[in-house]
Amino acid sequence: MQDRYNGRHGIDDTDAIAAYERAVAALAGHRPSAGAALDEAITRAPDFVAGHALKGFALLTLGREEMRPGAIQAAAKARSAARRSARLTESESVLVDALDLAVAGRFLDASAHLEARLREEPLNFLLLKLAHALRFMAGDTPGMLAATSSVIHAWRSDEDASGYVFGCHAFALEEAGRYAEAERFGEVALALAPDDAWGLHALSHVDEMNRRVAIGIRRLESTRDVWSRCNNFQFHMAWHLALMCLESGDAERALALYDEDIRPQPTDDYRDVANAASLLWRLRLAGVSVGDRWEELAVLARRRAAETTLMFASLHHMLSLAATGDTQGLDAALAAWEAHAASGTGDQACVAASVGLDLARVVAGRRTDFARVMGRLPAIGGSAAQRDVFVQTLVHAARSAGDGEAVRSILALRRRQRGEDAFGNRMASLEAA
Repeated sequence: MQDRYNGRHGIDDTDAIAAYERAVAALAGHRPSAGAALDEAITRAPDFVAGHALKGFALLTLGREEMRPGAIQAAAKARSAARRSARLTESESVLVDALDLAVAGRFLDASAHLEARLREEPLNFLLLKLAHALRFMAGDTPGMLAATSSVIHAWRSDEDASGYVFGCHAFALEEAGRYAEAERFGEVALALAPDDAWGLHALSHVDEMNRRVAIGIRRLESTRDVWSRCNNFQFHMAWHLALMCLESGDAERALALYDEDIRPQPTDDYRDVANAASLLWRLRLAGVSVGDRWEELAVLARRRAAETTLMFASLHHMLSLAATGDTQGLDAALAAWEAHAASGTGDQACVAASVGLDLARVVAGRRTDFARVMGRLPAIGGSAAQRDVFVQTLVHAARSAGDGEAVRSILALRRRQRGEDAFGNRMASLEAA
């Protein structure tokens, strides 16, 4: 039986499939109801292959070590249900195999496996969304755009989930620096799916990279009714608003957004921590006092100092450790990643070896080849806007080390990506003085 989002299932339980559809719809719109709907689907149909697989992927994308056992268990249940199925479909089989690869830390291989099936089922929204998310976490911007570009021609405006697909394509275009196209697809995405927070997110990135601060602030303030209904993605959207306020010179408003909308509760989700730590670090680099806001982040960072689940998450925890002068915690994080890089196990070991460890050493106050790190930065994952906190860190570190050539090189590359902004102009003036 087929669901609304073109996934084909070897079960006929219409109630379970309806619950699964609600889970996929909530995933598409970043709504908080996804987990409950998915649990309902699995409860109604314990051998729901796609349900178990989607749960495994959801746990993995949380990026926390304690989620891994649950993801492994979900993968085992999906595999067991697949073996028992008398009518296992190709899309179900692909989800199971891809989840096994992802659980093993091979996000890029998992994405490629999903996309291979996507060539046969270009209208299978979930395969695209999962591959998009995995490549985003793995820092593969070209792969994101290749995937959305390969199927975008097949999506008509009357297809279920077409707005969300256009939103994914808009984001991939933006990350590739194709801002005009990204804006066009983002606007279409929102016209088709007004609750498409990811499409709105892509437009906010376009505003930031084009330095359209006033437009960006108005866009986000006027769409609060969309993004404030999201799951924790609402904190990230508020983060974008705070960055634009900071760019406009309103640090006081940025701090107010931190307290009210970005960090209203001390969650331990790495994405929430990344929003918080990166904003506070930008304010720190700008010489703005943030009071005692670092303290609760540092408590979480010390707890996770030795984790090697996701380099992007660890680097943001290290910002909190560095801001509070916790050299012991920084040493523990570096030692853990050095060991993981040496193991060569999974994508993240490769990320650590190629760029992550060097960047971590910069955060810890150590010297490296700053310009080389800048050139490899996309591999840590996240968006260009998120990685900019580390670009700014590299500029400050290179300047402190007296490496003027690296400062100029990094600033020039940054300017090509986003033009002139307050940070770039300030640092260029200091370097020229």
